[in-house]
Amino acid sequence: MDLRDYARLARRSWWIVLIASAVGAGIALAISSVVTPRYVSTAQLYVVVRASGDATTGDVVQGSTAAQQKVLSYVDIASSSRVLGPVIDELGLDVSSRELAESVTATSPEDTALVVIEAADPSAEQSARIADAIATTLSRVVDSIENVETAGVVRLELVQGADTPDSPESPRPVVNTALGALLGSVAGLGLAVLRSTLDTRIRTAAAAEAASGAPAMAAITYDPDIQRRPLIVHSDPHDHRAEAFRTLRTNLRFASVGGHLTTLVITSPSQGEGKTTVACNLAIALADSGARVVLVDADVRRPQVADRMGLEGAAGLTDVLIGRAEVDDVLQPWGRDRLMVLPAGAIPPNPSELLGSQGMSTLLTDLAHEFDHVVIDAAPILPVTDAAVVSTVADGALMVIAASRTQISDATAARAALDRVGGRVVGVVLSMVPTKGADAYAANNSYYRAESRHETGASSPSGR
Repeated sequence: MDLRDYARLARRSWWIVLIASAVGAGIALAISSVVTPRYVSTAQLYVVVRASGDATTGDVVQGSTAAQQKVLSYVDIASSSRVLGPVIDELGLDVSSRELAESVTATSPEDTALVVIEAADPSAEQSARIADAIATTLSRVVDSIENVETAGVVRLELVQGADTPDSPESPRPVVNTALGALLGSVAGLGLAVLRSTLDTRIRTAAAAEAASGAPAMAAITYDPDIQRRPLIVHSDPHDHRAEAFRTLRTNLRFASVGGHLTTLVITSPSQGEGKTTVACNLAIALADSGARVVLVDADVRRPQVADRMGLEGAAGLTDVLIGRAEVDDVLQPWGRDRLMVLPAGAIPPNPSELLGSQGMSTLLTDLAHEFDHVVIDAAPILPVTDAAVVSTVADGALMVIAASRTQISDATAARAALDRVGGRVVGVVLSMVPTKGADAYAANNSYYRAESRHETGASSPSGR
């Protein structure tokens, strides 16, 4: 995954990230509200070199050297029982010297003669009292334990008393809540990545190509009004979906370079992925370019072409194959006589055998000689073998994959089924691409740019 994939993933799973962030912030805030506050007060002592009136320069140097050597010892003494015991007695603390030492820190900044005392306590006032008491007691103890010579030269002097802190050092609700929200967001993004990894649905053209092993010819966006206007190339030729079908037409022309691609099977891994819509609109787009096109409904189990095209479907392909009708008798014109439609006809009891018969092969050969393009709407590949059978007598197959619906395994299995019978997969069409959200398809995407609008032409179906 690259940065764009993560960005798309974050947009698609924003609600997971948002909920995880809110949960993280809530947990941090809850913990902050129950944790005992910790106030820290600081007092500072300075190591003073005290010189008498008759002190020589050597005495001062000796005192300064002694101070530098002993300052770290003063830091250690600050947390000793000799210092903390009197503090406990003075303040009436109900703790032992060892317990008090755990809340006291003494340090000496590098290259300074300072001793910094920090005292922590749940009470702000008490922390200040403890820090001041330790500083005062430490000064007395140091004076008492130094030898006579040094004691006359070096002493500890309080230079900054402890102030009562306004806010606790911990917990810090605002900071903790922000940190909790950040950690929650990271966890939410991790959940989103895991969810995406476990989600095997195809969402992008690149994923469709990888699963099918065929190039993406076009991306068709989802249309909530598909039932009302299934033939978008005719009903609204300037719509971006209509332009996508013209892009498909152009890409198929490039795919046919170096080989015949007159007879094309349109299929899909499973039912409801938009193959019939693609077949009908592609046939109209081809006819609009001036080609002679015949649209054949070979999905004889669940025929839909006649209904989509607004034609009578009682007689058609199956009647021709069993010799009950001639093909010219059941072909119906649509539009300006450049598009002919061969409905499925009556539903037979043996679809696969009928579609795999010599009669079907002969019929497609005859149609290929009469028309520039033969577009065949076949049944889904995985439930039945009809499409695989028809692909063996066609020049190529186009697989329709529904975005966010088709599983990667289904697309791979469909390609394998066509490969086993020697079918040629010329490409895939990603249908039902969302128009909003992380996986939205941009109508002006240069990868799928449509032909100029002046090439489009609106045709009128017969009988309307």
